[in-house]
Amino acid sequence: NPTISVEMSSHTDSRGSNPYNQTLSQKRAESTVNYLMTKGISRDRLIARGAGETELLNRCSDGETCPESEHTINRRTEFKVICPQ
Repeated sequence: NPTISVEMSSHTDSRGSNPYNQTLSQKRAESTVNYLMTKGISRDRLIARGAGETELLNRCSDGETCPESEHTINRRTEFKVICPQ
């Protein structure tokens, strides 16, 4: 649908510094945008947002000991459809 835009929000786990994770998540979001552009979606309809480790889905924040399976849950890219007003 050419009338909608999509925001890609990429997230990291809590390991690594906050600045590193912010940069990493922004690069992940931009990579997603670049991939979608190769599939013919116009760049002006795509928004890349790096969230870093600011929106964890579980208790695995800085200083918490968690198994790899729980850290994996926090590494993701979410897609948000934005309809025109």
